[in-house]
Amino acid sequence: MTRLRMAVIGVGHLGQHHARILAGLPDVELVGVVDANPMQARTIAGRLNTQAFDSHESLLDEVDAVSVVTPTIYHHAVASEFLDHGVPVLVEKPICRTVAEANDLIARAAKNGVPLQVGHIERFNPAFEELAKRPIRPKFVEAERHGPFTGRSVDIGAVLDLMIHDLDLLLSLVRSPVKHVAAVGAPVFGGHEDMVNARLEFENGCVAHVTASRISARPKRRLRVWAPEGYAGIDFVNRRLTLVQQSDEVRHHGLRLDQMDSATKARLKDDLFTRYLQVLNLDGDRKGDQLTAELKHFVDCVRTGRQPRVTGEDGRNALELAERILLALREHKWEGDTAGLIGPTEVPMPAGHLFSPPMPMPRSEAA
Repeated sequence: MTRLRMAVIGVGHLGQHHARILAGLPDVELVGVVDANPMQARTIAGRLNTQAFDSHESLLDEVDAVSVVTPTIYHHAVASEFLDHGVPVLVEKPICRTVAEANDLIARAAKNGVPLQVGHIERFNPAFEELAKRPIRPKFVEAERHGPFTGRSVDIGAVLDLMIHDLDLLLSLVRSPVKHVAAVGAPVFGGHEDMVNARLEFENGCVAHVTASRISARPKRRLRVWAPEGYAGIDFVNRRLTLVQQSDEVRHHGLRLDQMDSATKARLKDDLFTRYLQVLNLDGDRKGDQLTAELKHFVDCVRTGRQPRVTGEDGRNALELAERILLALREHKWEGDTAGLIGPTEVPMPAGHLFSPPMPMPRSEAA
């Protein structure tokens, strides 16, 4: 089999892992890497026994496919040039800065008949892959995505940095247009929002609460779904899926306390998750990682012409919903009316301390 010639544009914190994984795939030849920091590009190229290029333009005629892992503001400019040269593109999330840019990439990919895949990596989490196989119709969803501040992705806020993962997952599960959005959030370090909560109402009646924060002490990435078929809970960090469904007895006859005798009521606590509710815990495959699965999927799509799991349209739809959340964020009225503070940059001043901070030590004692 002829090896697929590939390159990675942007080999910073995440891009260097794209390069490392692609260099290790037996059916891929990592032709080269590019980075805005030439020293970084040379370091990664030397580590992976490939070549550092000064610009992505130098690779347009040298590759069969490319992975674009630059800052979001450069996604459109870089990806569009490769698509125009008939080169398939995997572009990291969010797909672009704006929906208009995303639509342009989609049109260029269609015109040239090449795959365009967006790096919504949680679609390749084995716990979510398992849930996606199930016949579930979400009616209420809670999504939480919290993590420590890293200092990366400061060109965007928590919505485009973190929440967009869950927006993509929601749209792939609910499969209904969003009719109403409300959101509240605030910056902690200045600039973009660092924590945000959004409430989404879908046309099919589903309601979702989505929270993202990049100032948490510990990472937490969870999705909880309530549906007529039962309950599903995903711990993305540990790749664990928990499913709960009614037993056939409850499905056919219901669970009526008023029809139970005292002895049955007394046993209800012990019997609830055995006789009445059935529970299945599934642990995802811990041997592989999601990024490797995502990149292998992209390589397969390039070779076979299959449609990627996460298409350009999927990336565009997640971005479009993110833009609606950002608009709702800017229009949020902290005091409930237009006379008060509005938007994430006009946060109310604290009324006082939640607890008394410790007294600082005198300089002499501290020394």
